Amino acid sequence: MEMKELENKRTAVLLSGGVDSSVVVYELVKAGLQPDCFYIKIGPEEEEEWDCSSEEDLEMATAVAHKYGCRLEVVDCHREYWDQVTRYTMDKVRAGLTPNPDVMCNRLIKFGAFHEKRGHDYDLIATGHYAQTETDDGYKWLVTSPDPVKDQTDFLAQICDWQLRKALFPIGHMMKDEVRRIAEQEHLVSARRKDSQGICFLGKINYNDYIRRYLGEQPGDVIELETGRRIGQHRGLWFHTIGQRKGMGFGGGPWFVVKKDIDRNIIYVSHGYDPDTAYRDVFQIRDFHWLTLPIEQLQDYREGEPMNITFKIRHTPEFHQGSLLRTGEGNFIVRSTTRIHGVAPGQFCVVYDACHHRCYGSGEITV
Repeated sequence: MEMKELENKRTAVLLSGGVDSSVVVYELVKAGLQPDCFYIKIGPEEEEEWDCSSEEDLEMATAVAHKYGCRLEVVDCHREYWDQVTRYTMDKVRAGLTPNPDVMCNRLIKFGAFHEKRGHDYDLIATGHYAQTETDDGYKWLVTSPDPVKDQTDFLAQICDWQLRKALFPIGHMMKDEVRRIAEQEHLVSARRKDSQGICFLGKINYNDYIRRYLGEQPGDVIELETGRRIGQHRGLWFHTIGQRKGMGFGGGPWFVVKKDIDRNIIYVSHGYDPDTAYRDVFQIRDFHWLTLPIEQLQDYREGEPMNITFKIRHTPEFHQGSLLRTGEGNFIVRSTTRIHGVAPGQFCVVYDACHHRCYGSGEITV
């Protein structure tokens, strides 16, 4: 959306205290707008030591809002995060799957719970995501950022169509270096802050410690897939993911996690630095969520035929080429032109057009 189209639009900015959302405020004010800023407080539970809402984050968000004369309001989505995103995460890992909490945070919290509490008063909700939108024939599409390393369309591929219509990404057309340069020129307090890493609500908390707190341990056997030989014992399926090599703790390695037997509580591993069993070129996805249009209305779709696509199964700069074939309502088979490492059930497969420009949506990998 061009800045000139924002006139008379009530705009909210989700201001985290990081450099990206800080530059969003600058860009909107530079365009002549006076957005209202909101700091979303999230976290998994009530105990202060597990609360991800950093005092430093809020201080920086406050400083940025004050610098540009914008109102800042703290919106407490603490309980909603626990009830929805954290519960989703625990349910998935308990089932031996590989969830992505940050994907669901965008749908359920940033564009969900926030909208229910305050966002319904605004025409647009602006964030610091590296993503863009374009409108064609009245339809709004999520499209990739020119910065392949920072592109975050994969994290947005589960938002609802009405959420996409309200979404605004003012820095989505920029490279990260340009955002940093603007922040330094503007003397923003967040200019040199490091990008956040890992799951948003954990902060400095170790992921396995967090999982152990809620799910405990459930020891089981670790078996070499090719030979059936017992290698050792794991402490719980939920501490390991398909494709994992580091942190296994067994001698004679390296060992790759290649399969989980949920019912028998067994992890299967293969030996070597790059075993063939760690790769797949065909897998299934279910419950596909279409962002803008259902598959029947896509120009490249032909009933009963595979559709050429690009896709991602994790947050990386690379896009894989392949095809998408519908097998049922919301169910598809993905065939990749190359073998992919670490395809894990529970991950989201994010699907794009053949030139990885428009993001069509995403579904959960099953097998």
